[in-house]
Amino acid sequence: MIREESIRARLKNIFTENTDILADEIIRKIVEFNEQFTEREDYILDEKKSILITYADSLQGEDVPLETLREFLNEKIGNSINTVHILPFFPYSSDDGFSVVNYTEVNPDFGSWEEIHSLSSTHKIMFDAVINHISSKSSWFRGYLNGEKKYIDYFIESDPETDLSTVTRPRTFPLLSEFETERGKKYLWTTFSDDQIDLNYKSQNLLFEVIEVLLFYAANGASLIRLDAVGYIWKEVGTSCIHLDKAHEIIKLMRDILDSLNKKVLIITETNVPHKDNISYFGNGTDEAQMIYNFSLPPLVLNAYQIHSSEHLSKWASALTTPSSETTFFNFLASHDGIGLMPVKDFLSGEEIDNLVIKTENNGGKISWKTNSDGSLSPYEMNINYFDALYDCTETEEENIRKFLGAYFIACSLSGIPGIYIHSLVGSRNWTEGVNTLGYNRAINREKLCLKKLEKELSDSNSRRHKIFTNMIRILSERQNHPAFSPKAEQEIIELDNRLFCIKRSSVQETILSIVNLSRDEVRVELEENCEYYDVIAQKHQKKRLIMAPYKYLWIRVE
Repeated sequence: MIREESIRARLKNIFTENTDILADEIIRKIVEFNEQFTEREDYILDEKKSILITYADSLQGEDVPLETLREFLNEKIGNSINTVHILPFFPYSSDDGFSVVNYTEVNPDFGSWEEIHSLSSTHKIMFDAVINHISSKSSWFRGYLNGEKKYIDYFIESDPETDLSTVTRPRTFPLLSEFETERGKKYLWTTFSDDQIDLNYKSQNLLFEVIEVLLFYAANGASLIRLDAVGYIWKEVGTSCIHLDKAHEIIKLMRDILDSLNKKVLIITETNVPHKDNISYFGNGTDEAQMIYNFSLPPLVLNAYQIHSSEHLSKWASALTTPSSETTFFNFLASHDGIGLMPVKDFLSGEEIDNLVIKTENNGGKISWKTNSDGSLSPYEMNINYFDALYDCTETEEENIRKFLGAYFIACSLSGIPGIYIHSLVGSRNWTEGVNTLGYNRAINREKLCLKKLEKELSDSNSRRHKIFTNMIRILSERQNHPAFSPKAEQEIIELDNRLFCIKRSSVQETILSIVNLSRDEVRVELEENCEYYDVIAQKHQKKRLIMAPYKYLWIRVE
C-alpha cells in the first residue's frame, strides 16, 4: 500500500508549503514503479544474512570486473555469503567512486547493467546512494556552471564572509570552494572536496531527482540502499549542519517511498559519528533506517586486543539495543574507508585513542585528521588494513591469524548482520605502494587484486590468505545454521574473565555461548555443571572445563 498520507506530511515538514505538485509526482512515480513488480520480494534480516563489501573492480581477471566478481562469488564463496555491497559502480571523477558523475550509468570500465542484473539474480545487492554530493564533472553541475535555470538551485551558494565556524568538518580543507560560472564567481559548499559539490535539498526539484534515482536503483536490482554521508544532507547556517531534524525527515520520506513499493528495499545509513548520534538514524524503529553501520565496533575490538581486556567492549556491548525488531546493526570491522575514531570518543579515554593511533602508525598505517570548531586538529580515522591494525610482530604468524579471525568471530556473534570487506575475507595486508603511488591515505586498503595470483595463494594451504579465507568461510557458513544468531534473538554479555569476551545468544530453538580469548594467556573457564555443551565449529561435545588457548574462539551450544 502506498503511504500517500505520510509522504504528503513529510514533504510539508520539509518545505512547509507548495508541496502538492511534488507529492503528486512522487505518488505517480511509485505507481509507475509498482507496475513492474507484481510479486513482492522481501529482504529478511535473519541469521542467514551476511554481506561482502567490495569495489566492482577489486578483483582483476580476464572478464569485465563485475563478471569476474560474480564468478568469484559463485565459484569460491558459494552460499556462505548471500549479499554483496558493491561500492559505487557509476562513472566517477575522484575518491574511488564517491564523486559520482552519473547516478544511473554503470562505469563502462566495470561492465554494464547486464552484469549488475546477472549478479542480482544470484545475490542480494546493496547499492550506494552517494547523494550528499555529486561530481564537479556531472551534467547537473555543468548545467549550473552554464547558468541553466533547472540547475541554479541544485547547489548551495554562500558568501565567503559568512560565519560557518559552527559547521561540523570531517576534513581539514575549507568548506567553501570557488567556481567561475556564467553568473560570475560563486562560492559553493563542498563538505568533502572541491570535486564533490554538496546538493541543495531545499530545492524540491533536486529532491525529486534524487527520489527518481532511488526508485531506479530499486528497479535495477537493489535490495538495500546505503545512504552515504547522509547526516550532512541538510544545511542551516548557524548550526552544526549535521543530524538536523530535516535530514532525518528526508530519510523518513525515503523510507515511506521505499516501503510503498512492491519490492522490499532496506535503508542502511552511513554516519561515522559518535554512537548516540549514529543510533538516532534508527528513528523510532519503524520510520528511518532498518540498518546502521556499527561504527564503534572496529576501534573497540582493536582496543580490546591491544589491552587484552574486554572491559570497554563488554560495557559498550551490554548497552546495545535497537528500537524495534525491524532494525539491526551492520557489524563490520574493515571497509574501503579507515577506522573511525569519533564513534568511540565517549567509550575510550584520550590516552587509549592515542595508543590506537600510535600502534597504527607503528604498523605502517596513516592517520587522517579533521578540523574542530576551534581550528584545532584531531585524528578522524586510522587508515590501515585491519589485519595490520591487529598485528603484533612479537607474536607468531599463527597467533596473528587466530587473533584476526577472533575479531571477526566477535562481529559474527554480536546481534546484527556481519559485513566482511573483500580484503579481510582474503587476508590482505597494507598496500603501502598504493598510498605512495595514488597519494591518499585510504588507498592503503583498496588494492586491486589479480585474480589468478589470488587464486594461487588461496589454494596454497600454507599461505596466510588460505588460512584466513577458509576459516572465514567456515565461520560464515556455520553461522547460517543457528537461529541464535538471528538479529531478533536475545543477547547478553557474560562476564567470565576480563581476558575473554563472552556473548550469550538465545532464540526459542537454541542458546549459544560465543567466547573469544583476547589475550596471549591460556585462560581456564568453568561452565555451569547442570548443562551439556557442544562445540558447533569443531562439531563435537565440549567439556565443562574450558582451556582457552591464546586468541582462541568458540561457539558452544548449550544443551
